[in-house]
Amino acid sequence: MTMKGESKLALATLLDRVMPRIKNLPSGKRSEEPTKDKLINFVERYWHYNNITKMSEHRFREDYCKWAKRKGYHANEAKARAIYAMAKAGIPTLRSNAPSTKMLVLEAVRVLKEINQTLETILTQMQKIARLLPKYDTVRSMSGVGEILACKLIAEIGDVRWFHSESALIAYAGIDAPPYQSGNFTGRRRKISKRGSSLLRKVGFETMRCLKIVKPEQDNTVYLYMLKKESEGKAKKVAKIAALNKFLRIYYARVKSIYKNGIFLDSEAEANTTTAAGGLPFTDDKKVVSLV
Repeated sequence: MTMKGESKLALATLLDRVMPRIKNLPSGKRSEEPTKDKLINFVERYWHYNNITKMSEHRFREDYCKWAKRKGYHANEAKARAIYAMAKAGIPTLRSNAPSTKMLVLEAVRVLKEINQTLETILTQMQKIARLLPKYDTVRSMSGVGEILACKLIAEIGDVRWFHSESALIAYAGIDAPPYQSGNFTGRRRKISKRGSSLLRKVGFETMRCLKIVKPEQDNTVYLYMLKKESEGKAKKVAKIAALNKFLRIYYARVKSIYKNGIFLDSEAEANTTTAAGGLPFTDDKKVVSLV
């Protein structure tokens, strides 16, 4: 992920010089597929404002809509007009007729696409492995959790038997509020500790965002709790963190019950398995080392 961040920053720097202010305009809804990035594909197709302005607006709209349909994106003529207007008003600082300009932009795009392809391969491997675990169906059935979030949660939390209670899991996620006391004073306005796994907090917050979008009618305890906190006047982020606290407690109880009821694969066979699906490393509970 560090490499992806650095590659995106390098591409963004180049875009500021060849297609100023274009970074947010072509982007649509965020795709769960790492290889499907509308901005990257758009830059690979046009790579400089001059390639847009040398066409008439009508011709560019047709070309953009054909390209969008071919790539599986929504063909929006209004967005095409906005891009054309931005290209007309933009002032690139790198010339399009310089051979190095096209080479630099397309090389930055190629590197980012290769990184995205690698991440998709890793994510596919993680999904295949996660489906073999006895707790996968339980985690997958929780509201707001899809196939990708399920394997991310399993990878970041690992074996719930490592935690002596749900409070320990909350502390590991770093969303517990540490005591704030001095003498007879006890603070009431406390912030989360952030002392645990930042990756788990990120995945958990993403799960809460998905839960808010899905608005489940069944298994909606966490969702209703989030709405309750918002109705009390809490900020949306605060309400999501409070809901994540409740979500992790439910996660702990449901997954722990699998082991209590004896519904799990042969533990000795699991313990002897240290790698799978292309050699990805595991812990005793097949916890995938976080690469996504």
